[in-house]
Amino acid sequence: MSLKILLSIFAGIGLGYFFLPSNFLQYTDIVIDIGLCLLLFFVGIDIGRQKDIFSNIKTMGFKILLVPFGIIVGGILGGIFGGIVLSMPLSEAGAIGSGLGWYTLSSMMVAGYSTELSALAFLSNVIREVIALILVPFVAKHIGYIESISICGATAMDTALPVISKFTDSQTTIIAFISGLISTISVPIILPIILRF
Repeated sequence: MSLKILLSIFAGIGLGYFFLPSNFLQYTDIVIDIGLCLLLFFVGIDIGRQKDIFSNIKTMGFKILLVPFGIIVGGILGGIFGGIVLSMPLSEAGAIGSGLGWYTLSSMMVAGYSTELSALAFLSNVIREVIALILVPFVAKHIGYIESISICGATAMDTALPVISKFTDSQTTIIAFISGLISTISVPIILPIILRF
């Protein structure tokens, strides 16, 4: 699956660069939205077929919130560590890390602050999503199901959810969705706060 994802990315880059006209880009958002909705629809069917999943999640209780909390804290600290290595202001580096893979929003939110920072936020969060899609199968198999959620960040509820669903179980898929939802909600709250420091 990782190889298929990687090949798809490079095939898309080649197709976009060499063959497709520039006006084709106006339709890509619609195609992506339709494809993503179809994937999530089938993931939902798979979750719905597992009758005991919701009772299992209910027994986990508030422990389930530790996953998105760890993802948020880890994303911010990872950004700050990257800032130290690259000699960046820690608030800017932490803000980029707090994007949690949501490259469209994080890059737009910092665009008013700095164009360069916006480009960096976009690239780092896109790269995080691509790496997550490639690593989920490996992490799920060799490290653990919950750990495979953590590398996805906010994308665990959308683009990464089909991959998580394929390589883990239904219970982990629900945890991934909840974790991705909480991470997604946290980005527009936390990012501007960090950027002010």
